[in-house]
Amino acid sequence: MRTYPPPVRSGPTSSAGAVLSSLAALFLSAEGTLAAPTLILHHGRVVTVDERFSVAEAIAVTGDRVTAVGRNEDILLLKDASTELVDLKGSMLLPGLMDSHSHPVGAATTEFDHPIPDIGDIASLLDYITERARVVPEGSLIGISQVFITRLREQRYPTREELDRVAPRHPVAFRTGPDTMLNSLAMHLAGIDSSFVLPEGSPGRIERDEKGNPTGLVRTFSPKINAPAPRKSPDADETLDLVRNLFHDYNSVGFTTIADRGASTGNIAVYSKLRDTHSLSVRLRLSHTFSTGAQWRTTELAIEEIAAHPLRKPDPMLQIIGTKVWLDGGMLTGSAFMEQPWGVSKMYGISDPAYRGVQQIPTETLVRMVRAVASKGLQFTAHSVGDAAVATLLGAYEEVGRELPLRETRPCITHCNFMSPESIAKAARLGAVIDLQPIWFHLDGATLLKQFGSERLTRFQPLRALFDAGVPVGGGSDHMQKIGSLRSINPYNPWLGMWIAVSRKCRSLEAALHPEGGISRKEALQMFTINNAKILLLEKEAGSLEPGKLADMVLVDRDVLECPLESLAETRVLKTWLGGKPVFSTAGAP
Repeated sequence: MRTYPPPVRSGPTSSAGAVLSSLAALFLSAEGTLAAPTLILHHGRVVTVDERFSVAEAIAVTGDRVTAVGRNEDILLLKDASTELVDLKGSMLLPGLMDSHSHPVGAATTEFDHPIPDIGDIASLLDYITERARVVPEGSLIGISQVFITRLREQRYPTREELDRVAPRHPVAFRTGPDTMLNSLAMHLAGIDSSFVLPEGSPGRIERDEKGNPTGLVRTFSPKINAPAPRKSPDADETLDLVRNLFHDYNSVGFTTIADRGASTGNIAVYSKLRDTHSLSVRLRLSHTFSTGAQWRTTELAIEEIAAHPLRKPDPMLQIIGTKVWLDGGMLTGSAFMEQPWGVSKMYGISDPAYRGVQQIPTETLVRMVRAVASKGLQFTAHSVGDAAVATLLGAYEEVGRELPLRETRPCITHCNFMSPESIAKAARLGAVIDLQPIWFHLDGATLLKQFGSERLTRFQPLRALFDAGVPVGGGSDHMQKIGSLRSINPYNPWLGMWIAVSRKCRSLEAALHPEGGISRKEALQMFTINNAKILLLEKEAGSLEPGKLADMVLVDRDVLECPLESLAETRVLKTWLGGKPVFSTAGAP
């Protein structure tokens, strides 16, 4: 059965000519006459993702904007001798895709020093550390970042003893999200022993054995390890090239808009340089970070500085839309702030039966931050993985919303992996939006099922309940390392993300995990288009193919709404346009 309307049929009030007339002010030529389209794509299946999820046959573009969408005969009447005509030959055209959560600069530069192999088990991890110990001087720090234990075959941290065995003369820090496993030398150089006490006010935690001795695992705490960390870093020009290459790879899978959910001052300088040299092939929406551990006046000044930044000016190409902080720890590492205890766990190195994870920002301080950010008209978002973290953030939004028009700023919850029914209802009432990563469901669901059991996993990415409640949910990746949509950490292939959201399939599990929480393909496509546009405050400019909006488009090799579900994740992009101009094309594409 079809899940979307048949092609739009033009009538007296919906013909291409009528649409053009209504937009004449936008598309006048230098002589004051209505400009003909510069590009017409015809004889395709144009999925507009408008409010009716209309499907048309052709689309006209004038400059960087969509001019009209409708039947082939109506749209082709608009051409003149200068119009470029492209026969889509029945292929499906979609709005350009958006990723609501990425870390492009760090991801693009990760392998500048050396290639990082795929690490899928403890043996390959230890082999990698052994190889690094051969090439870096003794006494130098060997750091491994974002190899998540949920994705290792053994589903556990490496032990301190294992790290000692392969690198006895090097300090080793196995950092996975906010938590780190240290070897003995790293602990010694950091001054962590049985009498070590965390700094006053630190939200961190030192895991200890039954005798009170540190195991090597530290949570949401970054110890200072007094050791050199030799590593080649790209210079400014090399960084620009690497980020530019990553953006072109984003284009190759259909992305035209990316959100940096953790943009530093340095990252913003890179993006500004690319924009100023006309080298951006994606639109960028930025959530600026600021320090949360300083005195309040320091935090307040940082927020004021962000609000006054020149990139706060509306610009669909590059704009700071808000701020980002970290409220809890990691689901993949064992420190997400949960409503119920995690439970004793060898996998996560948890020995305290009452342990519920880590809240990094006190609730009173969080409310002050939300108030300060929202008062400047900025979107606030916080890394909030566990259901207790989500409830805490929503409580802060509720309190501030009594004083300020918070809904207008699109208060956001980043990650939102566990969410109670009460929080879903509150998010809908407050107008909160959600930046969520389906890839975590696929890659990490099996480990979480083993840790929490099936009943608690009903709260894990409850997409069906969120859509039914009318909460805007956007699709992201949390891309952190490496270039390559499937080899990256985390994979940023959006077609894989859509397949996961529909199928609810987890790696290493035969059956779908709570398939009742899945959504339709139409809704999955909305996650990566119009929903993300709303979350990123861009829905008036992009997210759907409608007259007056930017001509960000992607042509694909299959009908993503009706193809066999298992092939959805294998979708290939044939061509990507940004503002009506091609930024990616395969050989033989129309």
